Amino acid sequence: QVQLVESGGGLVQAGGSLRLSCVASGYVFRNYAMGWFRQAPGKEREFVAGVNWFGDNTTITDSVKGRFTISRDNAKNTVYLQMNSLKPEDTAVYYCARSRHFTLRAERTDYDYWGQGTQVTVSL
Repeated sequence: QVQLVESGGGLVQAGGSLRLSCVASGYVFRNYAMGWFRQAPGKEREFVAGVNWFGDNTTITDSVKGRFTISRDNAKNTVYLQMNSLKPEDTAVYYCARSRHFTLRAERTDYDYWGQGTQVTVSL
């Protein structure tokens, strides 16, 4: 069965960095685009970043553009989210998700499998 397992979250001071990882199993990883979403308390889950099947095309939401980078390693069945210059407003549970497609998508409904999430907390 499809499994997505995130890691790398934690508590960090504003201005710091974290790298999230998501290891996928149970399917042919390189055949699908991947994405990262986040959900803050009391807010809807929102798209953060996506990467196509090959890793040569990415998209980043405007609020984190220039600070976050998404990448993937198909040999390791892993997708990453590098987060730099973190701000308190980045505090959320971050979820890795598998797209239904091999090309980039940014809508939540385009993703069919989700990890359990990893908490990122950014303090002042």
